[in-house]
Amino acid sequence: MTDTTTLKPAETRADRLARELSDEIVSGRLAPGARLDEQSLADRYRLSRTPVREALGRLAAMGLVEKRPHRGVVVAAFTVERVMHMFEVMAELEALCARLAARRMSLGAKAALQALHHDMQGLSETENFDGYESANRAFHRTIYDGSGNPVLVETADEMRRRIAPFRRAQFQMAGRIAKSFREHDAIVGAILDGEEEAAYAAMRGHLMTVKDASAAFVTSRFPLEVL
Repeated sequence: MTDTTTLKPAETRADRLARELSDEIVSGRLAPGARLDEQSLADRYRLSRTPVREALGRLAAMGLVEKRPHRGVVVAAFTVERVMHMFEVMAELEALCARLAARRMSLGAKAALQALHHDMQGLSETENFDGYESANRAFHRTIYDGSGNPVLVETADEMRRRIAPFRRAQFQMAGRIAKSFREHDAIVGAILDGEEEAAYAAMRGHLMTVKDASAAFVTSRFPLEVL
């Protein structure tokens, strides 16, 4: 039984359930075609059906589950190619965020980014998966906000939600957390120095590496005929 009593401050029960189920889908513990019954999930996680329904709706928006006639909600089959296409879009969006952040980010926001990056070093050195993954989301969101473009922030947020399970999963690859921190170092340096093109290139390179690591993770866990 998974403990759902201790939640992160801003995390709802639906958020947590969606994250846990998405982890199971991406890792292959929930196979394509597996049925996700609302009542069974509510019983398993000791929840009412409302947060379960909300969580399944979020998974559907990510393309990880689908509704089928007479079967209800089932785990969707997904292709590595589609996931890689989403990462290509994400790379360009985040690279643009980094470029604009290098141009527009305030001194206070730069100080906050630098402090967060410093804190992530300890998480990296201890390979604290959950801590690093949570801080990593805050790191990238700080750069989104630093772009000063609310339309870009909204678009980047939406794309990130769609590929969040794959971004989270790639941290399970050996050495990936340490490598991610080193990639962040180049991004932070460029933003702090106001080097727009260097920030763009560093962020794009980082996301393309995340893309490759995510592809390696997924293909290591699914037979080719499923993908």
